[in-house]
Amino acid sequence: MGADADVHAGARAALVREMTAAGALDDPAWRAAFAEVPRHLFVPYYFAGGAAGYRRLWGEDPDPARRARWLEGVYQDTPLATRIRNGEVVSSSSQPSLMAGMLEELEVRDGDAVLEIGTGTGYNAALLAHRLGDDRVTTVDLDPEITESARRHLDAAGYHPAVITGDGARGCPSRAPFDRIIATCALPSVPRAWLAQCRPGARILAPLATGLIALDVRDASHAEGRFLHTPAYFVPLRGGPAGPSPRNLGGLPRRVLENDLFRFLLALTAGSLDPHDALTLWHREKRPRRERFGVTVTEHGEWAWLDDPRGPYAWPLAAAGD
Repeated sequence: MGADADVHAGARAALVREMTAAGALDDPAWRAAFAEVPRHLFVPYYFAGGAAGYRRLWGEDPDPARRARWLEGVYQDTPLATRIRNGEVVSSSSQPSLMAGMLEELEVRDGDAVLEIGTGTGYNAALLAHRLGDDRVTTVDLDPEITESARRHLDAAGYHPAVITGDGARGCPSRAPFDRIIATCALPSVPRAWLAQCRPGARILAPLATGLIALDVRDASHAEGRFLHTPAYFVPLRGGPAGPSPRNLGGLPRRVLENDLFRFLLALTAGSLDPHDALTLWHREKRPRRERFGVTVTEHGEWAWLDDPRGPYAWPLAAAGD
């Protein structure tokens, strides 16, 4: 092992210790995956934001000080912007502790087949492949540049899951059925096409309305579950339907609009509930946390709810594809 490899391994070990101490890596199998999968191979460069905009840091920079800053950022527990288009982030490497929490919540078992929506750098697919084996992992992204780049990263790290260029909202019928589906991009609702590609008893974990919804799939026509307590902010799914248009929030108190849980409620009810009615619900229910909310998906539609899917507080979500 060369000097650079020693430095990389040490940085990786330090990140694992930090996440373990914070309670983000309870499962020994995932702890081993984060300890062994080299994140720096998946983030050869990234963009650091600042007052003057984004600046590029990369591992082949001739300046040793800038290379050191690149490596330090790679192994910090922070998200990294990996693709910028017209000043906006279109792809990123998620915060490792959030990735670890999502992977543990996915509740994979040996032999499970997993579909990942949103390939990104390929790092998450590598972690899944380390845990389950290459042949049990499929990752899909709409952008051919992203999938080609991820293949190179995965190959360099020694992992070879199926990397598919396609519309994630449609899943990947040719590789179905799946025991688990995990999305690493924000959705306006859960595509019903995914249910048909799941085995009964499968689990779907996806970012929705600044939260993470965990759905248990009964069969191809029904899935239901609750949000985790964790906040989650991801790059939106591209190729799927647009989310609801921004709403007039005039008259709502600033302190309420700055509250993370109220913003979650606003996002979850967008297109269905007037913001002032959402505020009334917010106060009436004593500022409900994310885990009191859930989602039901059937062949006839999809709706979010508070406390009980058949209770008085429920509203439809926009269709995310067939």
